[in-house]
Amino acid sequence: MLATPDPTGLSSPLGQLVVLAGLVAGLVVIARWWWSQRKR
Repeated sequence: MLATPDPTGLSSPLGQLVVLAGLVAGLVVIARWWWSQRKR
């Protein structure tokens, strides 16, 4: 698995952290949008 080059950098802990942070940020944005739609 480590023999193949990873252009996305997912094999490194830093890459996983960046992806995780991006997913969390996306979820927060969607949740806030959904909450504002629901409150109206």
